[in-house]
Amino acid sequence: MSHITRRGLLGRAAATASVLAAARAAFPHGAFAQGTGPETPKAQLGYIALTDAAPLIVAKEKGLFVKYGMPDTEVLKQASWGGTRDNLVLGGGAGGIDGAHILSPLPYLMATGKVTQNSQPVPMHILARLNTNGQAISVSKALMPAGAKLDSSPLKAAFAAKTGNKVAMTFRGGTHDLWIRYWLAAGGIDPDKDVETIVVPPPQMVANMKVGTMDAFCVGEPWNDQLVHQGLGYSACTTGEIWKDHPEKSLAMRADWVAKNPRAAEAITAATIEAQIWADKMENKEEVAAILARRAWFNVPAPDILPRSKGDIDYGDGRKVEASPLRMKFFADHASYPFPSHDLWFLTEDIRWGILPPDLNTKTLIAAVNREDIWRKGAKLAGVADSAMPVGTSRGKETFFDGRVFDPEQPAAYLSSLAIKKIAA
Repeated sequence: MSHITRRGLLGRAAATASVLAAARAAFPHGAFAQGTGPETPKAQLGYIALTDAAPLIVAKEKGLFVKYGMPDTEVLKQASWGGTRDNLVLGGGAGGIDGAHILSPLPYLMATGKVTQNSQPVPMHILARLNTNGQAISVSKALMPAGAKLDSSPLKAAFAAKTGNKVAMTFRGGTHDLWIRYWLAAGGIDPDKDVETIVVPPPQMVANMKVGTMDAFCVGEPWNDQLVHQGLGYSACTTGEIWKDHPEKSLAMRADWVAKNPRAAEAITAATIEAQIWADKMENKEEVAAILARRAWFNVPAPDILPRSKGDIDYGDGRKVEASPLRMKFFADHASYPFPSHDLWFLTEDIRWGILPPDLNTKTLIAAVNREDIWRKGAKLAGVADSAMPVGTSRGKETFFDGRVFDPEQPAAYLSSLAIKKIAA
C-alpha cells in the first residue's frame, strides 16, 4: 500500500472538494425539478465499520448526496449496533441519528419495541437493502483441527470435550446471530444449549478472538479476512454458502423523519442506489477499498478489505477461491431491492429463536416497515431502467445449503420443518 503523505491527504481533500463543486454546478437544486426538491438538505446517517456500509460512504465521498439535493447529509460512525439503536431512538434532532446502515431485522425489532428501553416501539422504515452476501463464520485457530467448514457438525465433539464454549455475533436477533445459529443448528449443535452466544461489536471481533474470548464468530468483512491475515483463525464458510445471495444490511430511517421529509427520503435512496451501482463495478473495487481504509472511515489496511470484495477468499485453512460468485453485491441481481419476502424470513427466524412471539402479525408489520415504494421512486430518480427493477415483491422460494426451503407463502411450514428451535411462549 502506498505511503500516505500530507501532500497526498491535501490532494484527496482537493479532489473531494472538486467532486462536490461539480455536483453542485450540475445540479444546483439537486436532481429534482425546481420546487419539488427535498424538504430538508440535511440527514444524519449512522454506519458501522463494515464493508457493506460502502454505499453510504461512497455516496458521501462522491458527492451523490449533494447531487440529489441533500448536501448536508452526514455519515457518522457508530460504536456498535446497540449504539446505532440508541442513537436512532434519540433521533437526529436530539443528538442522535435519523437513519442508518443497519442489520435488516433491527428496524423490526425496534418497531415492535423488543430491543428498546421500556419496550417502547420506535417506528422505522427500510428504504433499501444495502447488500447481499459478504459475511462469514470464522473459527479460532485452536479449533481448526476439528475441520468444521460449511458443515458445523465436527465442532459438536470439540465443544463437548471442553467447557465455556462461546460463539460471538453482533446483536441478538440480527443477521449475524441468525447466520451462526442456522449454521450450528444445521450441524446438530443447539446454539442455546451447547454453546453460549455473546454479543461483540464488529470492529472488536478480531481483538477478542486474539485474547480467547470466543471460539467462533459471525461478522461482516473486513474482520474475517483480517483474522486470517493475523493468523488467529480461519473462515469455516461464507454466509453466501449458507444461503446464496442472501439479504444482509439495509438503509433504514425513523418513520417520523420519512413522514416529515418524503422527498428527502427518496433523494437519500437515489444517492444510495447510484453509489451501489458504482461500487458494484469490478473496476471500482480498488478505489472502494482505498476509501473505506481511510482513518476517517475504517482505519484498517486496504488489503484487509479488497480481496473478499472481489470474491477472492483465503479461508485460512488452505482453501482459496478466486472470483467467487458469492462475493458481496450492492446492486447486481436485485441486491438493492428490499424484498418483503426476505424480511419475512428474518421475522420467522426471530420467532424460531424466541425473540419474537409466534402470534406476531408479520404481514401487517412488514407493510408498516418495508418501504419498497420509496426504493422504486429513488431508483427512478437515479435513472434505473424499468427493466432493471424487480417485477414482483418476492424472490419466491429460497433454498439453503442443508436442503431446507423457505416458501414465503408458507412460513409456518418452514418453521415446523426445523428440528432445533426455541419458540417463545
